[in-house]
Amino acid sequence: MTYVFKTADTPVGKLKLVANGQRLAAILWEHDKPDRVRLGPMTEDPDSVVLYETERQLREYFAGTRQQFDLELEFSGTEFQKQVWNALLTIPLGETRTYSDIAWQIGRPKAVRAVGAANGRNPISIIAPCHRVVGMSGALTGFAGGLPIKRKLLSLECGTPDLF
Repeated sequence: MTYVFKTADTPVGKLKLVANGQRLAAILWEHDKPDRVRLGPMTEDPDSVVLYETERQLREYFAGTRQQFDLELEFSGTEFQKQVWNALLTIPLGETRTYSDIAWQIGRPKAVRAVGAANGRNPISIIAPCHRVVGMSGALTGFAGGLPIKRKLLSLECGTPDLF
């Protein structure tokens, strides 16, 4: 597979946007662990149409004017991971789900820890909103971008964008 990337400056830091053909394959955090999302060799392409469109939609999201993304996505992972990541796409803006909720949704109610592990490897952060998944008590739990950014994203989605 041939991946291309561009770097986008956002209110939550520099994000590496990655595409494969006309599909978005990843949004990686500035200080992401190198092995959290495994893709393959990449070349920089700031003129990629899909990456330009991703950056545009992210700008609208951070400005509070976009509530839903409209991009073709390509998830690379196991079938179980893909089930979890697709379930993330169903969480409405401004709402949260627990790992248990996601496990039930995909028909694997005993796989709560595996759901957590898959959530942690979500390659398309923000758009596949892993930040909307919280612990059973409602507490914020791990997030590749860091808990302060998770808190900011949730606050933005609940109508308090002044945090940016």
